[in-house]
Amino acid sequence: MTQPRDVTSEVAAISVSDSPDMAILGFSECHLKNAIADLALFMLAEGMNLVYGGDLREHGFTRLLYELTLRYNRNSSSERKRIVNYLAWPMHMSVDYKILERMAEDLSKSGRLALIGTDGHEMSMRDRAKLAKIDPTDDQWSEGLTAMRRTICRETNLRMFLGGRVAGYRGRMPDIAEEALISFESRQTLFLIGCFGGCTRDIAEALGLVESKVDSQRVWPGRSQFEKYSSKDLQNGLTDEENRFLAQAQYMDQALVMVLRGIYRLRKSGQMMHTGAGEN
Repeated sequence: MTQPRDVTSEVAAISVSDSPDMAILGFSECHLKNAIADLALFMLAEGMNLVYGGDLREHGFTRLLYELTLRYNRNSSSERKRIVNYLAWPMHMSVDYKILERMAEDLSKSGRLALIGTDGHEMSMRDRAKLAKIDPTDDQWSEGLTAMRRTICRETNLRMFLGGRVAGYRGRMPDIAEEALISFESRQTLFLIGCFGGCTRDIAEALGLVESKVDSQRVWPGRSQFEKYSSKDLQNGLTDEENRFLAQAQYMDQALVMVLRGIYRLRKSGQMMHTGAGEN
């Protein structure tokens, strides 16, 4: 029998942003934050470290995840868990260094800030301190965000998607869409949690997990690229039926049951591999 792998080095990336469907579904940003909190706490309890890609808002998702991780470590006798907040080059170059310095200090108690350079490699705080704030161009935003997302994919074992804007984004396509495509290309484990609709639901629809409404289908750059994938490419340990249930779940507790089921199966079979294994 295959022995379960050591889970202490497993890292879960959480991809989330506001969804245009939340109000229609009866949800608010408060509901979304509660869902993220539940998801993060379950991953921490499963022994995973957390990764989130870029959020400089004072009361944003990074702050929420950091506070949850800090609280978890205070109440847990097991190994300390950490959160890494990745910032793309145009993101950290568009703010004063002192802001980054304060954020790095805040995160140091239970995580760290990772500044990504134009080449996708991490930049030291010392090197960033030598550079002046700039106003990045649209091309720099696109290239920088893609580089950061590829780096996150290489550094994590699985990625979970929730909600997602389809307008008002920077980059080549909606945030969650590009992150999902990079994960698919790298054969990374993906979980599409459809409770809050948005870009996550659109991707699930393209994969045939959710009924397609052609007459009201949203159009955004990159959507057609998902048509070449199916639920089997999620590689998350769940059956087609279970992935459909996850994509159509109305409550977060239902979704969490499916995510944990997939993780347990992957561990038991020894299929929880490090991401980036499929990249050239």
